[in-house]
Amino acid sequence: MTEKIYSLLEPLLEGTDIFIVGIRIKPINNIKVFLDSDSGFSIDKSATINRKLYAGIEEAGLFPDGDFSLEVSSPGIDEPLAQLRQYKKNIGRKVTVTGTDDSEITGMLKEVTDEEIIIEIKATKQKKAEEKQIPFSNIKKTIVQIIF
Repeated sequence: MTEKIYSLLEPLLEGTDIFIVGIRIKPINNIKVFLDSDSGFSIDKSATINRKLYAGIEEAGLFPDGDFSLEVSSPGIDEPLAQLRQYKKNIGRKVTVTGTDDSEITGMLKEVTDEEIIIEIKATKQKKAEEKQIPFSNIKKTIVQIIF
């Protein structure tokens, strides 16, 4: 079912800077679509896509009894980065990276390649600033830290 939703959604995003982060379908036919955008994902963008996707799901007859709900939103602030495009969008922001060994590193996301990220760790009185290269294969999750 996820693939069918994906195939209905993709054409709606063509020509925009909006991209799919994830799709989750709960057993009660609650469809949650998580989108992001290089220029920010507004409520207006979300509502427009929700209306078009809802109509597409009905037209395709994916739920013949009309027994489904649809939520279109950006991932929550506490959701880990899931795609390379999200990493690139967040260059220059503070992140906490949890490694596959459960270690944590917090610093500024300085660079992103197809294979790894580079984090700049702030200098302290005991240590000077340093850069850490972390291959994606060693990352369990990366969370953007919000600074107030």
